[in-house]
Amino acid sequence: MKRRHFLRAAAASAATLVLRPKALIAAPRSDLSFIVVTDTHVGYEQKDAAEQLWHRTAEAIAKQPGAFVLHLGDVIDNGHADHYPKYLAARKLIGKPVHEIPGNHDPVEGFQKHIRQEIDTAVEHDWLRVLMINNSHRDSHDGFITTAQVEWLSQQCQIATQKDQLILFAMHVPVHTNEKPDRGWYVKPAVGQTAFYDLMKRHQSRVIALFHGHFHYGLRGWNDHAPVHEVSFPSALWNADPHLNQNTLLGYNPIEFRPGFTCVTIRDNAIELRFQNVDEGELIKKQLPRGKA
Repeated sequence: MKRRHFLRAAAASAATLVLRPKALIAAPRSDLSFIVVTDTHVGYEQKDAAEQLWHRTAEAIAKQPGAFVLHLGDVIDNGHADHYPKYLAARKLIGKPVHEIPGNHDPVEGFQKHIRQEIDTAVEHDWLRVLMINNSHRDSHDGFITTAQVEWLSQQCQIATQKDQLILFAMHVPVHTNEKPDRGWYVKPAVGQTAFYDLMKRHQSRVIALFHGHFHYGLRGWNDHAPVHEVSFPSALWNADPHLNQNTLLGYNPIEFRPGFTCVTIRDNAIELRFQNVDEGELIKKQLPRGKA
């Protein structure tokens, strides 16, 4: 199929990306829906366009079902903390709880002043425990996970076990190794990747997925660490086509690069991701078999 025909077909149909990690198969639960948004970059290039788009995005998110919203970092752009009030003004339109983590564009002090003092946090909703950590630097695109964070995550996983909760990890920079023509930005083995994957493996019967932002590559994902899936979500501001589908690479990258947010529904046997474009309202269509791209 020619690329332009594929794009037309994708734009013409609503769709669902289906992931089936082992944790969901082993522990049937009631359905849970929420929203994922990332890389809003309010104040981008010191212009109003990003703020205006975020305002429209917040209005669109408010119309979607979901118990809460996860924002996966780069709330504002280039460390300009004076843009946090503009972000928060639009966030009020959403009408449901919003939980953010910083990205490499977010200054820690500014995030703590305007968003949340305790940055690494656990979000509980019914049978799900979302563990959100800051793993980004202002001076680097690569990420990190400290020994103290691994210890905190381990404690939180134990709490999830005691409460019979499933676990979702959320952080800005992907943990998964990726090289050019991919971004090449990730948590390297020496700064936490190995320790984190060891932790994840110990708790894989409860871990659903790792969620990230950062890439601006549309929906980018890997499931070679099955039964756990790793996903980098599309930016709400802009995305670029890296032509990954022309290369033999792990994972998936559907040909859809418009800005938007993602509606997530966790069912007893699947994770469903529905990518929603703010202005055009079209959804990506893609299905993943269990544990494979």
